[in-house]
Formats: sequence, C-alpha cells, structure tokens
Amino acid sequence: MPDVYIHRSLEPVLKRAASEFPAVVLTGPRQSGKTTLLHELFGQHYRYVSLETPDVHIAAAEDPRGFLEQYSPPVIIDEVQYAPDLFSYIKEKIDSDRSRTGQYLLTGSQNLLVTERVTESLAGRAAILRLLPLSRREAERQPFRALAWEQGQIPPTELSSHMFGGLWESFLRGGYPELVADPERDASLWHSSYIQTYLERDIRTLRQIGNLTQYQSFLRMLAARSAQLINVTDIARDLGVAVNTVRAWLSILEATYQVIVLRPYFSNVGKRLVKTPKVYFTDVGTLCHLVGLRDPEHAASGPMGGAILETAVLSEIFKTLTHRGITPRIYFWRTLSGSEVDLVVEVSGRLIPLEVKLSATPRPSMARSIRNFQRDAGDTVAQGYVVHPGDTQLPLGPNVTSLPFASL
Repeated sequence: MPDVYIHRSLEPVLKRAASEFPAVVLTGPRQSGKTTLLHELFGQHYRYVSLETPDVHIAAAEDPRGFLEQYSPPVIIDEVQYAPDLFSYIKEKIDSDRSRTGQYLLTGSQNLLVTERVTESLAGRAAILRLLPLSRREAERQPFRALAWEQGQIPPTELSSHMFGGLWESFLRGGYPELVADPERDASLWHSSYIQTYLERDIRTLRQIGNLTQYQSFLRMLAARSAQLINVTDIARDLGVAVNTVRAWLSILEATYQVIVLRPYFSNVGKRLVKTPKVYFTDVGTLCHLVGLRDPEHAASGPMGGAILETAVLSEIFKTLTHRGITPRIYFWRTLSGSEVDLVVEVSGRLIPLEVKLSATPRPSMARSIRNFQRDAGDTVAQGYVVHPGDTQLPLGPNVTSLPFASL
C-alpha cells in the first residue's frame, strides 16, 4: 500500500481529549485506521506497544504492574481488549499522578468489552472516542466539510468523480483506508480476507461459534435484508438456529462496529409506530461484498441498488457525526399504515428527515412521506431532503429539497 496518510475528522477531537483526560480510549473496527491515526498525531512523543501478539498480552496479563513499568507513559497501547484486566492497573497508575493528561492512549476493536472495563475502572479518567472507516468527505481529503443542512447555501455538485460508474465503484470498494489509499488494490480480495480474519479473531473471542459456515450464511442473509425491518425469528427459522443465537450474533456485529442498528423514532402523534429495528452495515463495501456484487452497473441497477444507496447515506452521516466525537441520534419513521421516512437525524433538538431515492430524476411526489412527517411531528422538524444519485438540486415543495448524494 502506498505510504499515504489520509487526514481524519477526529484529529482535533482526539488532540483535545488527550489534553484534557489522563487516558483516551479509541475504539472502532479493525483496519479503520486507529493505530495509523495515533502514530500520526502522537508517534514522535509516545512509546508504542501492541497487545495483539500472544507473548505481549500474556506478559501484560501475568504481570500488569511490571508491564506498565516497562511501558511507562506517555504510551500508546494497541488492542487493549486482549488484556482487559490491565484497566484496573492503569487506573492505579493514573491516580498516582491524576493531574497529568494524555498518559495513556488505548485502542480496542470490541466495543462492549472495552467500554465495560473503561466504565468500571477509568470512569472520569478516560475519554472514549470511535474511529470508523473513512467517510466520503475524508476519502476526498475534505474531512471538515459541513453536512448539507449545516450549510447556508449548498455548493454546486462536482460531478466528475461522483456520478454514474464512479459513484457506484466507490460503494463497491467501501471506506477502509487501505482500499481508499491504494485504488489498485483488489477490493474483492481485501473484503474476503477481512471477513475471514474478523470471523477467526473477533467472533471467537466474544462467543464460541461452533459452525462458521452457518455464521457466514447469517452474514449474507443479514446483508440481503439491509435497510429492511429485521425479523430475527424469520432469520432464525431460515437458518435453523435458536432466536437467541441470532440475537447474540447481531449483538456481536454491533459490538464490533460491523453494523448500525437503527431504531424507530417515537413522538406523541397519536399513531402506533412499528418497534422493529432496521440493520445496516457500517461499511457499504462490506455490504456489497456479502451480497456478491462486484460490478458497479449491477450494483446500481440490481435489486439491492436502493439498499446500497440508503446504506451509503446513513453511513456518511453516521461517520461524519461520530468523527466529531458526537454520538449520532439517527432513527427511521414508519407508521403501521405504511408512511415512512428512511432517516430522521436529531441535531440540537431539531429533526432532519431524509428520503433516499434511487432515481436520479427527483419529483415532488418523492417528498410525500417527508411532508407527512413534518405535519405529524410539528415544529421540531427542519428542512427535509430527498437524497438521490443524480446531479439535480431543486425544491420539491415547502421545506423539502432534492439533494445529490455528492452534496450530502
């Protein structure tokens, strides 16, 4: 891979956290760039040790005090989930010099395990941040570009690198830094290797999976249902496993940042809203690989086209907010009568509704569900957007605008 560093939106947040807290915990999926980011920002002044190799994490587990004496702060400790008991001893070291900030920079790839130990041992002593695969704006070397609704005037869309095959080719590749930095890298081979490695390492660490083939079938089945309401009972029946097993597998995917679970938005509108969540893959390239798509044209025109575009829109918003150090508050809205808005983003008490349409020719009828939501949810709803893969930006009615994906 070429030696290319891609700047991340999280950089100023990470620097500020290190200047205010004794420890910073950076979590996120494998290969999202956590180690690279820490080396770039702190490598000149911090020691570095990875717990991924067996001899190192065994040493940390068997003699944690001796290990921390050997790797005294300031230090970057990578993949800290391999020695979770280390957190208690890090707390001991921090408390001996509580006023000193930026002592420990820790990375981890398993959200539940790492967050639980941080809450137990480092509460008030550590900032927890997340680094996901690259957002589109990061991949385009514009990491601090505002989201559409934060801009007073949405700038004209530059189409050359986004439209048609280029846009869908970027969806197939996804946002992992290795694939973005090296356009010649075989994306299909990379994703295949990533999924295998992820299964072998993380899944077996968190839960004993007896039948990996069955679990891989679950992954593909989940990918085929992306952007749909997820019925775990149906999936369990089709796979021939217990419902609790499917729930556990889904929890593992969420804990290792492979999926985003989107839950319905509730408001006091006097209507019964569905309670079943939707599940999206965090990286649209992972989704495309799991459903067997290798060609941009097939991805755009096939039955998964709408789900892929919707996943890309959600992923872009989710990553952009996460990389600002914000916990995204994103929902969907759907009534039992069938009225639905794909995404509802809550920002500063305001609700921003977005519909995602595969057609590059936006029409006022595409905004019907957004208008229904604006009517039912009242004054809290802001300007709505119909996001599409074309190049047209125009009003579709009061407080609804069509928005090219490239301008999101």
